[in-house]
Amino acid sequence: MSGVVAAYGPFDEEVGQRMLDRMAHRGPDGTATVRAGEAWLGTRYLAITDPETGAQPLAGSREDVWLIGDGEIYNHRRIRRELGEDRFSTNSDLEAALQLYKDEGVAAFERLWGSFALAVGAGDGRFAVTRDGLGIAPLYWARRGETVLFASELKAFDDEWRPAVEPFPPGHTWTPDDGLVVGPGFPAAEPALLKSRAPHEDPPGWVFDALRDTIVRAVQQSLDAAVPVGVLLSGGVDSSIVTAVAARLAAQDGRRLPTFAVGLEGSSDLAAARLVADHAGTDHHELVYTAEQAIALVPQIIAELESFDPPLVHSAVPHHLVAELASRHVKVVLAGEGADELFAGYAHYGRHDTGDALHEDLLATLEGMHIGGLQRVDRVAAAHGIEPRVPFLDLDVVELALALPPEWKLIGPDRPAKWILRRAFDGWLPEEVLWRRKEQFGEGTGMNDVLREHYEQTVTEADLRREAAALDPPVRTREELAYFRIFTEVLPGIDPARTVGRFTET
Repeated sequence: MSGVVAAYGPFDEEVGQRMLDRMAHRGPDGTATVRAGEAWLGTRYLAITDPETGAQPLAGSREDVWLIGDGEIYNHRRIRRELGEDRFSTNSDLEAALQLYKDEGVAAFERLWGSFALAVGAGDGRFAVTRDGLGIAPLYWARRGETVLFASELKAFDDEWRPAVEPFPPGHTWTPDDGLVVGPGFPAAEPALLKSRAPHEDPPGWVFDALRDTIVRAVQQSLDAAVPVGVLLSGGVDSSIVTAVAARLAAQDGRRLPTFAVGLEGSSDLAAARLVADHAGTDHHELVYTAEQAIALVPQIIAELESFDPPLVHSAVPHHLVAELASRHVKVVLAGEGADELFAGYAHYGRHDTGDALHEDLLATLEGMHIGGLQRVDRVAAAHGIEPRVPFLDLDVVELALALPPEWKLIGPDRPAKWILRRAFDGWLPEEVLWRRKEQFGEGTGMNDVLREHYEQTVTEADLRREAAALDPPVRTREELAYFRIFTEVLPGIDPARTVGRFTET
């Protein structure tokens, strides 16, 4: 987790410093800037892999090429072995990207596996910016005159830049010479496994074994850090699976896994989280909050979330509180984000009766996560100076999940949502949790009704009729209009049509 600012072309360094100051929350471990040829690079960084020598910008053994970045390079150890340890002057995972870039230029980015947003500048004029294929690490950009400007959050940009700001597309690279270039295609866009199986047939046993083993490896990779790691345990099946796996791995290393949960008094999420924590033997922490506290937080939440979409706001309030709780104990948190999008966990997926239609819907949802659920995970954690990791979106997990026949993900009387994922972890969780009905984070914590009822009362039907057309598609509810008004106050000048994802069921 870091905040990055990069500019190519004429640029006032005081503007860059203001941008970094607005993202101080993302980088409590340090800040630095460098001028490299036509580029200016600045960072507020959080040191996770190498707290001792991993300060940014990274220059490696020679100060001719500089790199700043947000996120994590999962395969950095493999790259180090290939290039030779003698080339490296830090233990930072990001230095693997830097050294590989020195050898291969922008082609190096296609070999990186992880969640990252990187900017490279060199004294000889080279400059490149890239973002991971799923958009797990945040990045925005804007162009004015001869200058192209990049930053991790919307709030970083000065007022005159804001109307032009938009998300930098996941899986792309930008250079001054080539412009915007698409990287490798989305993994496993076409299902490839077991096409001969009839949809009603159960998968062979090895499919469950492969799915479980791949997820276990992804969680193990996510636990790799030189700082304390915990799990945000909502009590839903996804975070509960992550908890069960991480707790076993921690126990093998002689450690007790910290877990964190929040909710209103008597909420179903709190009860389920307690059950999982007890079953897994974690060091469990929880916070009970009131409806009044949650309501009062909404303006602050919208400012840090950088969105006004009601489902996102509902889930961001408890996510903010659990991240705040976790930040008192750990520097890295694992979250269950991504499982619903890979294994058809949301109720609206139940409208599909063919595998092809469901698969296309899942792909569309995954491609939009960077301005949806992933935005919530990133912003809320960043607001508290901790790094989130999402093992379900490890590329190995994504590739395997999307290669499975989508008919196995169809929701029916004998196959509840995510049944194939649940079956893979049979025996790892209490039955009442493993087969618990899917609830949105805001629903299980009790947020949906509390926030909707309060904020609907702040807007009249006449207000909605008069102001709905300010957005396309139009504002749908009084609650959404209330949140949109707050958004325009805390992020003036930002164009929501360019930057904000809005959940719509069709």
